[in-house]
Amino acid sequence: MTKPKLIVINGPTAIGKTRFSIELAKLLKTEIISSDSRQFYKEMSIGTAVPTNEERDNIKHHFIQHKSIHEKYSVGDFENEAIEKINSLFKKNNTLILVGGSNFFTHSVINGLDEFPKISEEITNFWEKSFKKYGIKQLQKKLKKYDFEYYKKVDLNNHVRLIRALSVCQAGNKKYSQYLGLKNKKRLFETIQIELILPRELLYKKINDRVDEMIKKGLINEVKSLIKFKNLNPLKSVGYKEIFEYLECKINLDESVELIKRNTRRLAKKQITWLKNHPSDYKVNTNTVIDNSFLKIIGIEKGT
Repeated sequence: MTKPKLIVINGPTAIGKTRFSIELAKLLKTEIISSDSRQFYKEMSIGTAVPTNEERDNIKHHFIQHKSIHEKYSVGDFENEAIEKINSLFKKNNTLILVGGSNFFTHSVINGLDEFPKISEEITNFWEKSFKKYGIKQLQKKLKKYDFEYYKKVDLNNHVRLIRALSVCQAGNKKYSQYLGLKNKKRLFETIQIELILPRELLYKKINDRVDEMIKKGLINEVKSLIKFKNLNPLKSVGYKEIFEYLECKINLDESVELIKRNTRRLAKKQITWLKNHPSDYKVNTNTVIDNSFLKIIGIEKGT
């Protein structure tokens, strides 16, 4: 029996995954699962570039603004809920679309999370206190010492991931990287992964233009309404932390906007590097015409 197919749309931020996936969903008459962790939160709209109400009215989306920034929501929680939803939707659709954005969350759906040793609260608290007392550079230094392999590829400015890796190293008495990719979970579906690509200069222009558009749409007011919650993890992301600095008079507005553009470009670069290490089945220009000919290229027959 042929397994149902999950088409995964990968690509760096701002490349056009939302538009591409909606066009593909229209053609296939199917629904979209989002794995963009920033778009989970209902309080964040402009800075996360969530699909518009009109786009969501046309095509059913799942895991968009379904949580509050005040709720704890892990990649493990997402994996469990997403797999349950996907298996349910496959009862009426043979093809679904998963739109990336957060590579780790996308990976959890495709392959499942790696199994790690149980971590005591004492260990986690130790590293959290170390971060609060000595800052992120101390965490970076320790991870470089204990697991240089993971140090080379992790986002070194993400203290949550550094604390997680160091906690695993301590609890299991071996490197965090040694736990990665040991086994993949069996899924009831097949995946077809598509990576959207553009020349770098065009991608960077799209990033800069999107940031300008966010400012016009009211990003500053959105961030202002959330300033008392700025220490929550979802609000430590690009587009929010830079505006907080402006609102606290640490930098001016022009500097804040330029920082968002720079940090978004850096994020895109990291995402591209991750995708190079986790290649998709197809690389497709983001402006590719999505029609029946395209479906044949990726091995999908309309109506299957």
